[in-house]
Amino acid sequence: MKKLFVLSLVILMSFLTYAQETTTFIHAGHLLDASTGKWMDEVTIKVNGSEITDVSKGYTTIPQDVKYFDLKNQWVLPGLTDMHVHMETEYNPQAYISKFVDDPADVAYNSVAFAETTLMKGFTTVRDLGGSGINISLRDAINKGKLIGPRIFTAGKSIATTGGHADPTNGGNAAFMGDPGPREGVANGTDEAREAVRHRYKNGADCIKITATGGVLSVAKNGSNPQFTLEEIKAITSTAADYGFHVAAHAHGDEGMRRAVEGGVKTIEHGTYMSESTMDLMKKMNCYLVPTITAGKEVALKAEEEGFYPDIVVPKAREVGPQIQGTFARAYKRGVPIVFGTDAGVFKHGKNAMEFGYMVEAGMPAMEAIQSATITPAKILQMEGQIGQIKKGFFADIIAVSENPEKNVKALESVNFVMKDGKVYKN
Repeated sequence: MKKLFVLSLVILMSFLTYAQETTTFIHAGHLLDASTGKWMDEVTIKVNGSEITDVSKGYTTIPQDVKYFDLKNQWVLPGLTDMHVHMETEYNPQAYISKFVDDPADVAYNSVAFAETTLMKGFTTVRDLGGSGINISLRDAINKGKLIGPRIFTAGKSIATTGGHADPTNGGNAAFMGDPGPREGVANGTDEAREAVRHRYKNGADCIKITATGGVLSVAKNGSNPQFTLEEIKAITSTAADYGFHVAAHAHGDEGMRRAVEGGVKTIEHGTYMSESTMDLMKKMNCYLVPTITAGKEVALKAEEEGFYPDIVVPKAREVGPQIQGTFARAYKRGVPIVFGTDAGVFKHGKNAMEFGYMVEAGMPAMEAIQSATITPAKILQMEGQIGQIKKGFFADIIAVSENPEKNVKALESVNFVMKDGKVYKN
């Protein structure tokens, strides 16, 4: 009996010591309330484990034997969310032959570095919109603490029609093309569309991505033609709803975009040639635009480098890239819902925060741009009570910059402090 009592006491003391070791206090000089867009001065944040347990006005006395971070001269915000990344890839002149020479292990090793880079830039959550499925394993490894990276919500493999933007065999030698189907993310007709969604569920995806139109970087002539019928899109969105998924739709051309919105997708990625009638339909359907202005800028720039893209891609990059910022400006002014997303992977990972500058340049106030990367993604990801705000009960995802990003939004390109799930990765 005595031994049992001693053992219980040791376990209790170990628990108390562990709890104390995982308690962290932060003194924040300026703290953003993302829900109101207002700043609070001189705030104390208490974190226990991975959760924020208190946010109080004033600098409270710090107990002994706890972790403490002095951010009194910093502007403190919730961790940012990028709703359109590709964690497996980063475009370069060799990207088009990589699929023939890289093994899955090569892709996985590359993704590890991309994930760490993204987190260190203050993006504590991302939505990965298409890869080979390695992005699912990457998500799981990060969640288990094996790797450093953001919290990932992933579509796994995007869904396309035969020859569509996300057909993985586009541009390949005929001997390698084969005839991919729903298992590989290629679907034709409503039955295959439903099957493709179910395969994504089977493989462990968190959401669904479709390529509703042609794309800039696929090895195909047309970058904006519609590539799904309305019936196929409805089959995808209704099946996705059965499995708790929302659907994101890559779309450049207006007809494919209109079908996607009418068919029930939650987000439109890029939206390059969006008409005013489609904008109004998005407002009616509460469908969000993910601008990816940075990708448009970077793609147009790289198109001028000889040999960076295949010849068939260059005209599309020159034409589509420069249009995206203007579309964003018109959509914002018309009241289309906006959520932050960059298409990182099309350009170098870690440059995500450049998007804020482009959004502000196009007419969106800096605070609205910040909210589009904090509270708005939380709604779409159904994480409203867990991410996007620094409040009691939320995950301890906290970043800091050295000047007011509402006055200089480019300050978000230089993040000084990164905490995710209560663990500090950059100080």
